[in-house]
Amino acid sequence: MPPKPKFTVLDQPLYEYLLAHRSPDDDVVNELREQTARLGDWATMQISPDQATLLRMLVSLIGARRAIEVGTFTGFSALAIARGLPPDGRLLCLDVSEEWTSVAQRAWKKAGVDGRIELRIAPAAETLRSLPLEPQFDFAFIDADKKGYLVYWDEIVERLRPGGLIAVDNVLWEGDVLRPEEQGEDVVAIRRFNERVLADRRVESVMLAIADGLTLARKLPGRAAGSSRPLSASPARRGTRRAAGRRGTAPAGSRRRGSATTRRSPRRRAS
Repeated sequence: MPPKPKFTVLDQPLYEYLLAHRSPDDDVVNELREQTARLGDWATMQISPDQATLLRMLVSLIGARRAIEVGTFTGFSALAIARGLPPDGRLLCLDVSEEWTSVAQRAWKKAGVDGRIELRIAPAAETLRSLPLEPQFDFAFIDADKKGYLVYWDEIVERLRPGGLIAVDNVLWEGDVLRPEEQGEDVVAIRRFNERVLADRRVESVMLAIADGLTLARKLPGRAAGSSRPLSASPARRGTRRAAGRRGTAPAGSRRRGSATTRRSPRRRAS
């Protein structure tokens, strides 16, 4: 008889307990989150507070000095990553919205990390392809338009040092990855991306049930470019319970961020 799966389903009170038992946010973060909340539905594109804490800790734990982020929005994730870097560390942020990233830049300056961050406003795929094709990043965070995930993944893996770490957001798509009736462009793209990561022999990976699902992948040494395992059948045929909330697709210039309990909302794009 197989062992009973070990996991805890989060409801709102338990999630709030989880948030209350982590290192507290400072005034800069609280102000940024409040300012972003005033954007209404767009605010749900922001990463969750526990996700930000995790990103900062991961960057610090692996001793990252060079990082890259695809999709910046109002800058919460970039702020977390930059704070995990050493004083001479550098973070390259890719986005297409000058309006939203202007909010980010003010927060970075207040936090004293603006000197560590370079922001490029341009299609992310173009920027990535313009970078030297050599290992140059220790950490990467992808949270942008879902149809672009495969391109961002391949361009970044080629430029990640062996032992470097990639974090990718929204890989559960509020459970739609397992609902065969859900065939929107975003969820189809997420399913394909998840299978690609599973098949990619250049990395070892794990999918975490934090926010809307977060994949962590570590680049292995000595792996050839594009090396992959045969793709398995998608798990989308299997059923699952409905998630507490849902999100939809946004117009160009927007993208989705994960959170514990959300409703259908717009998303941010980085391409």
